[in-house]
Amino acid sequence: MSKTTLAIIAAASAGAGAAATAAMFSMRSQSDRKLETPARTISTTTTTVSTNPTSAPVPVPSKQIFAPPIQQQGLSIPAPAALAALGPVDPAGLFEYGFPGPVADIATRSALVSSFDRRLRNPHWVIEHITPASLAMKYADRKHSVFLEDEGVPEKFRAKLKDYFKSGYDRGHQVPAADAKWSQNAMDETFFLTNMSPQVGEGFNRDYWAHFEDFCRRLTQRYPSVRIVTGPLYLPKRDPTDNKWYVKYEMIGSPPNVAVPTHFYKVIFAEEDGSGSPTTGKVAIGAFVLPNARIPNDKPLTDFEVPIEAVERASGLEFASKLPPQRRKRLCTDTSCALVIRDYADGKKAFGNKPPVGALPKPSGGR
Repeated sequence: MSKTTLAIIAAASAGAGAAATAAMFSMRSQSDRKLETPARTISTTTTTVSTNPTSAPVPVPSKQIFAPPIQQQGLSIPAPAALAALGPVDPAGLFEYGFPGPVADIATRSALVSSFDRRLRNPHWVIEHITPASLAMKYADRKHSVFLEDEGVPEKFRAKLKDYFKSGYDRGHQVPAADAKWSQNAMDETFFLTNMSPQVGEGFNRDYWAHFEDFCRRLTQRYPSVRIVTGPLYLPKRDPTDNKWYVKYEMIGSPPNVAVPTHFYKVIFAEEDGSGSPTTGKVAIGAFVLPNARIPNDKPLTDFEVPIEAVERASGLEFASKLPPQRRKRLCTDTSCALVIRDYADGKKAFGNKPPVGALPKPSGGR
């Protein structure tokens, strides 16, 4: 898929006309982007926050969310005029029965922060932070970890282990287990299904995607602090029969429960400031969109590089609204965006199999 095509479908997926948005989707000057300064507090009207995977979200009373209009003091308003000012109906009264959503289940764990999409049973995004020091620690082994349903998500919205059983797809880590070897608990937490999406196994999750994750780790040889946002996308595809764009994706589970993304994105923030603070120093940004399909290992990673606006339009998310243009650099001009492909025996691709004698180590993709 060409970058031009990706730009068009990303714009189309944002819900606007393809032609108009594709024109706006070109690599515009980042200095023209409006910087926003959202409040630091997280609104609980659409978000539940959980640091304990076994605790259920706590609902917020509707009266705390939707306050009635404040009557002006010192003014005498006749009853009919007051009724007209307030309106004869109260649609917000429905919230006394419960807030319908949408709700993003936020989980803050040792090595990641995730936002879960209840409708598609996939993450919206998962954030991680890696450093040379964190990757140097080897205190965990994935053989002690097991895949887990996230009980912090209500049962009816939860991705289930049985959904993946015989589905033909891997339980693909968004934050790889290999990035959390500094603690067994941190590694274990990467195995919650809120950190998983259905991924094609051979040729992607166990191959090209794993090499891509290895590329992210190798960035710590150049940058002292690397932050990564990873998540699924559901991009439209043109139907040649009628020349129209459609969003089509498979559902797995019985009954169908979990959506199979068409693509995955990574937005990488490679920080030059070794203090570990995201508020100072230059930041090299790289945004990539890969199809959820077999990819030849000789495919250049730069073929999947896109403007960060492409990921934002396709996902409905914003990643760098508070990062001033003067602090930004393009990752693939600041360093080489090339994968290191290592061949390894087929037997090692299966979890738990020992590598043959003399085999080169596989890039640890956390699969």
